Amino acid sequence: MKVILLQDVKGVGKKDQVIEAADGYVRNFLFPKKLAVEANKANMNSLDKKKAGAEAQRIKDLEDARAMKAAIESKVLKISQKTGEGGRLFGSVTNKEVAQILMEQEGIEIDRKKITIPEAIKKTGEYTAEIKLHTDVSAGLKLEITSL
Repeated sequence: MKVILLQDVKGVGKKDQVIEAADGYVRNFLFPKKLAVEANKANMNSLDKKKAGAEAQRIKDLEDARAMKAAIESKVLKISQKTGEGGRLFGSVTNKEVAQILMEQEGIEIDRKKITIPEAIKKTGEYTAEIKLHTDVSAGLKLEITSL
């Protein structure tokens, strides 16, 4: 019997996948637990519309990420920290601080987990932080670290 899975089923298939399963398995396990629906014409049309909507959303998210990349790469984030002798910082600049200052200065909200600082920032100067905006889009944010 052909069915459409409503959830991931271990060893059977992933959500929204159309599979061929034994009649008894479908009637006694998948249907009672609401893990699948019959793959009739109405349900197949519904699945196609759902997939088309998901694809349109994915394209929109990608375009938004590219626009955000252009906005972020045109900015230079100025961060002032307490420094000691020779321009060395007390502590270091973290991704949490970068996210907070980006929100305060530019009004752009980015999750701190998406910000990667390649090397530890322990001195004044210019650095670049990488921001993962989408699975296919990353932006480089210029950081200018100065002393107070």
